[in-house]
Amino acid sequence: MIRELTTRFGRENIGFLWIMVEPLLFAGLVGLMWSLTKGPTQHGLGIIAFVATGYIPITLFRHGVSRSVAAFTANSSLLYHRQVKIVDFILVRFIIEILGGMMAYLFIGIVLVIMKEMPVPSDIGLFIAGWFLYALFCFSLCLVIAPLSEVSEVMEKFIPVTTYVMIPFSGLFYMLSWMTPEVREYLLLSPFVNGMEMMRKGIWGDQVTAYYNIWNPIVCSLVAIMIGLILCRRVRRTLAVE
Repeated sequence: MIRELTTRFGRENIGFLWIMVEPLLFAGLVGLMWSLTKGPTQHGLGIIAFVATGYIPITLFRHGVSRSVAAFTANSSLLYHRQVKIVDFILVRFIIEILGGMMAYLFIGIVLVIMKEMPVPSDIGLFIAGWFLYALFCFSLCLVIAPLSEVSEVMEKFIPVTTYVMIPFSGLFYMLSWMTPEVREYLLLSPFVNGMEMMRKGIWGDQVTAYYNIWNPIVCSLVAIMIGLILCRRVRRTLAVE
């Protein structure tokens, strides 16, 4: 992790703190733009807090996935050491992203609570459970994408488009209670939406009506992790060690 942090952020300026600043910039600026264009509240919720609580998780997904592409090739020289496995490359990069996201969430949450733009979390346990289920599914996707990117270079070009296309299925800009029952039924199939609903219910409590199925992200994550580990094992056999 230290090697990855040094390689990615260097030792100048604020160094590894950029892992927190990047999500903060995205969440803060988008929230501010929404506040200016749509007003300070939406459906009775502070618009800046609502956008920030959605944008930091989506940043975790986008950064985690993008850092997984060609992760094996970039670190193949480390495979000279027998105790280093290719799954370590994905795990280390994702741990850095999730730590950055957690730091950004904590920082912006404290600021917004002090500014009275966001309430103190009503159910901190539900919020943390939603965050980790969201992160677990992101990690499982990284396990699948990393070996696929080694098999085909097309994956590297395809990922940026995919991260934008999935935004409507992320729960970023809406809650399921705002949707019709028919649309809600389809959106509940998304593990991202379930995790997002849990986080927002944990923050706003009785102020919102949340719909989620805790087993959806768990089952989807386990299936993706199993597929990802199988793909990693197959790619390892063809990966050249320098």
